[in-house]
Amino acid sequence: MKFLKYLLLVLCVTSCAPIYVNYDYEKATNFSEYKTYNFFSNIESGLNGLDEKRLISALETKLNAMGLEKTENASFFIDIKSEEFESNSNSAVGLGVGGGYSGISVGIPFGQTNINKQITVEFVDESKTGLFWQATSESGFKQNQKPEKREARFKAIVEKMLAGYPPEK
Repeated sequence: MKFLKYLLLVLCVTSCAPIYVNYDYEKATNFSEYKTYNFFSNIESGLNGLDEKRLISALETKLNAMGLEKTENASFFIDIKSEEFESNSNSAVGLGVGGGYSGISVGIPFGQTNINKQITVEFVDESKTGLFWQATSESGFKQNQKPEKREARFKAIVEKMLAGYPPEK
């Protein structure tokens, strides 16, 4: 029974994978100049079509809530890139035979391979400085999630990414 409790605890902790975000920006940028945005027309995000729509929708919702407006004649453009990679599960059960100073022990891994996504959002001013702000997130991602959960995951990623915009000086 104790083993089952610990297994459930491990599953709960690993299912709520944290989102890590790194920011970078051009120090000389006057961020108050940027009030309008749009997306590059040739985005090659690396996401499937539905996930790309979910991410763009989450970005639009958050940027509009921040007071920015999407227009054709935008002051900056947004580019999106992503990569997917696998990492092995860190979960294992240790078994040992023997006693004292002699014996054999072995770790038996359990669980499945973890899928991680790295998503990069870049703000680009084509008329002045070029790339002026960038956020890169990394988080676990489940391929078999329902659309509602995928949408919620992208909203959480965008929320965390845009928490660093504009950067505090």
